[in-house]
Amino acid sequence: MQTIFRGGRIHTVDADSPWAEAIAVEDGRITAVGSDAEVLATARADAEVIDLGGAFVLPGLVDVHNHHFISGREALFELAIPIGADLDGILAAVADRIRDTEGSGEVEPDGWVIGSPWASDVLDQVNTPAALARLDAVSGDHPVVLSDDAHHNRWANSAAMAAAGVTGNPTGVLFEAEGLPVSRAAAEAVTLSPAEEQAASQHAIGILHSYGITAFQDAGVSTQVMRALHALDTKGELHAWVVSSMLVNDEIFGVDPVGDALVFEGERFRSAHHRPDFVKIFLDGVPPTRTGAFVEPYLPDDLHAAHHCGATLLDPDELLTWLRRTAVAGLSAKIHCTGDASVHAVLDAVEALRAEGLTRTRYQVAHGQFVLDSDIPRFAQLGVDADISPFIWTPGPIAEAIKLVLPPERAERMQPVRSQLEAGAIVAGGSDWPVSPTPNPWEGIEGLVTRQDPSGRYPGTLWSEQAITLDEAIRVFTLNAATSMGLGAECGSLTVGKSADFAVLDRDPFTIEPNDLADVQVDQTWFAGRKVFQRQSAAVLR
Repeated sequence: MQTIFRGGRIHTVDADSPWAEAIAVEDGRITAVGSDAEVLATARADAEVIDLGGAFVLPGLVDVHNHHFISGREALFELAIPIGADLDGILAAVADRIRDTEGSGEVEPDGWVIGSPWASDVLDQVNTPAALARLDAVSGDHPVVLSDDAHHNRWANSAAMAAAGVTGNPTGVLFEAEGLPVSRAAAEAVTLSPAEEQAASQHAIGILHSYGITAFQDAGVSTQVMRALHALDTKGELHAWVVSSMLVNDEIFGVDPVGDALVFEGERFRSAHHRPDFVKIFLDGVPPTRTGAFVEPYLPDDLHAAHHCGATLLDPDELLTWLRRTAVAGLSAKIHCTGDASVHAVLDAVEALRAEGLTRTRYQVAHGQFVLDSDIPRFAQLGVDADISPFIWTPGPIAEAIKLVLPPERAERMQPVRSQLEAGAIVAGGSDWPVSPTPNPWEGIEGLVTRQDPSGRYPGTLWSEQAITLDEAIRVFTLNAATSMGLGAECGSLTVGKSADFAVLDRDPFTIEPNDLADVQVDQTWFAGRKVFQRQSAAVLR
């Protein structure tokens, strides 16, 4: 069946032909792109012709960094703490959850309550013995574990710590790997059936479709996640390109297994739309808890030694060995780095691998908010991509928390996107959802263009010299992200031969004010020539 979409303002993100009026689709692939006349000339007698009515169309958006399964699981099965809640709001949410679930019989009297997110900038409120006593009082016999907005740190009540064998913690706040015992205890106590795992994945993908996203990379998967994706695709129900990043080490999720037993077993879950092509390495933590690895020290405090810089989680030899072993197996790598020392360590390791002739695998520095000036040109030179999530570094709670631990002149020099693009690096956009409350790419695009908080809740502009153009920002969330994931031949631009993945918008983003970009909505999302999302209030194209 041939379908022709005509009468649109189509931004192809194809440098050879950036704008068009029409596209033709057959068997899920694009067969023609051009003017109405050019594409209609290819129409067969039985072709279906859909009039776009002047609507703005662009390629399906691509999210290079999210945790879709966690997001779906949280939405369907866990407590959602209101965004921006203070200590009182967090405690009220826990109390309401326990009352509601006990009344409905969903949770046993001593059943676990798992929830998120509490904001990084309320750390001082929750990190006290008095706050733990209040959490214990509202939770009774229920073990409770709550993730912060970075999903790197946990706040657990006394019952949860006792169940996990954690002792000697007077506040219940567990940084990074300290929270793993509680996460594992919760995972053992609250398990999902295979059907529920598939439901979590499918629910999240439906949310991604509502934002025009048709391809994404899950930044830290387990066997359960890949099993769900494979099952959905086998049934013909996976309507997105998905690249999985299998965990080499696990500092925050409580996944079992990780390392050898996971990363070299992913191939059995490969399917038409699911590609287990990456591994994920945590090389450091996050700056607000002083666990990001920096060359220069954090501001002094009472809990750390003088001149504390943080440290990498793997030493240089361990990092190089893992990257070499996985590269030999044909696996690319996403490496979590938030401090400039960890970024530097990745670049050094990749430089060694390239010298050894391992040139085919891709490498992504995930987050990389802080980069030494001397390291910026090395990204392009070594074929290392910058996986960025503007959602979490534009002015907001995480940026405010970073200001408390780094000197102002360093805290303000976050995410050198303009410099990286000008140096020739591939900069790929991701949301880090559910660290970001939504995966809406237009929030990220607005942040890249304005360097301001799209919500307007946090004032100021972050390093305005690093702003980029709208055209560049769209490319970051389409072709650049697809290329970084190894999907450049499949999606990311509206080009003949690629999958017919595209989004129909409610407005032309090139005609609105930059501070209104986050308000752009998707009317329709199409994947492989099939409509997978229709906004209820939007007109149906005919």
